[in-house]
Amino acid sequence: MNGNEVQGTVGAADGTRWSSMITRRAVLAGMAAFGLAACVPRGVWRGVGNVIGAPDPDPVDGMPSGLFALGVASGDPQPTGVVLWTRLAPTPSVIGGGMPADDVLVRWQLATDDQFQDLVADGVVQTSVAVAHSVHIEVDGLSPDTTYHYRFTTGGQVSQVGRTRTAPAADAEVDELRMVFATCQEYQQGFYTAWSHAAAEDPDVVVFLGDYIYEGGISSNKPRQHNSSQVRTLDAYRARYGLYKSDPRLQSAHRVAPWILIWDDHEVVNNYAGTLPESGVASEDFIARRTAAYQAYWEHQPIRSRPVDGGLQMYRSLGWGTLVDFIAIDGRQYRSEAACGGGFALDCEQRSDPSRTYLGAEQRAWLDDRLASSTARWTVLVNPQVMTPMPIGTGWVMDQWDGFPAERSHVVGQLAQVRNAVVLTGDIHAAGVGHVRDEPAGSPTVATELITTSISSTPTGTEAAVLNQVVNSLEQFPWFDNTKRGYARATITPDHLDVDFVATDVTTDVLGPLTVETSWRIVDGTPGAVPRP
Repeated sequence: MNGNEVQGTVGAADGTRWSSMITRRAVLAGMAAFGLAACVPRGVWRGVGNVIGAPDPDPVDGMPSGLFALGVASGDPQPTGVVLWTRLAPTPSVIGGGMPADDVLVRWQLATDDQFQDLVADGVVQTSVAVAHSVHIEVDGLSPDTTYHYRFTTGGQVSQVGRTRTAPAADAEVDELRMVFATCQEYQQGFYTAWSHAAAEDPDVVVFLGDYIYEGGISSNKPRQHNSSQVRTLDAYRARYGLYKSDPRLQSAHRVAPWILIWDDHEVVNNYAGTLPESGVASEDFIARRTAAYQAYWEHQPIRSRPVDGGLQMYRSLGWGTLVDFIAIDGRQYRSEAACGGGFALDCEQRSDPSRTYLGAEQRAWLDDRLASSTARWTVLVNPQVMTPMPIGTGWVMDQWDGFPAERSHVVGQLAQVRNAVVLTGDIHAAGVGHVRDEPAGSPTVATELITTSISSTPTGTEAAVLNQVVNSLEQFPWFDNTKRGYARATITPDHLDVDFVATDVTTDVLGPLTVETSWRIVDGTPGAVPRP
């Protein structure tokens, strides 16, 4: 590629993809038509179509308001690239976000300093109402293991400055990785005070394990309220993301580090399985709803995959030098319907049917290959639901891996082949340490499961108390607590993984203190965790 060309890959609203070569002359001509100053990337970049208005030719730093009320984010870090995100929405929690139907041009900039004196890449991309005026920039050609700063401008307005970083080179010896992982942030059930603390941790990466939004209607007796009845349409999902992402504490956590995200069920609807709602009854209406939810998810997250034919591939792997291999999986899009009637149920023959799947055939084959080829010191499975067997009397929670024991047995066997397998899990609004093993009692531990509690979502009273008591009696769970809200933070070195489970008050929008509930260590070469003083 010569200096007169920029490679662009554009994503359409219907999920199709195409590539184009854009000459420098065409870029300059297009900018002139909008009255913009020339700004051509010095690095390689790929703009994913969404942008608005006319960029400010000489931007200065600002606060998230006006067109950039939803802030900025970055994600899916690789050694030479990262995804940058924003969405233009001056009134984000209403249908349409307050934007006109016009296409808009947005300038993006990436620099090694937060004053943008050392500009590394700089470009203009167009966004439209077809993608909710969102912006995805897949920047490539960057230096490994490097911190960058980025911002967006349009219509004389400027976004906040975000900070991101690239992963170390694949063969780089890495001494340490600092990570925050979190899940389940029901807007109505609590304030996002935990995210302010998480941002202050100054992590290298944030891992989010699902339930970024909740689809339910308005609950008037909660600390704060949703903006509509239960969401079912694309416009409604967009407005719900607008409500959640307008929270300044959540924005602060997006702004400090790249994120690795997966989803669970509430990004669509509770306990759905593949193309089936919780009721298990197929319908064109539900498939249309799921398609809308997936589109809105992509429009609001810094991820590389884009919707195609109503689907969105979320499973992927991201390395961090020779230290960590992050393997992210999707536990919703391809699974079989829930066994034994779903929910919590007594055991039945259907649960053990080997033809049933949690991952789907294609994702399972991919996971087998990734685990077989992983050579990192630590292999971290970014996983939406509890994998460690959790029997409750003679029954099981069928929505978890417990509802798919045959496939879990296969995955456990694959995890046993890597040096240090760690499973990160969310979903159940509880924190815990699990020793992952096959279902039969006495099976050996092959991996350590670290379950983070919810950012704000609250379990129900009586059921929560019973679950706490039951799970703490299980030998494979050395610690479990569902009474607190917060997140988990981990430091990974070649010799060990240290994790703290932290909690904070989310009942009031005041930045109260952070409490370390308990601390654990996983030692290189030894599956399972031990308490750390």
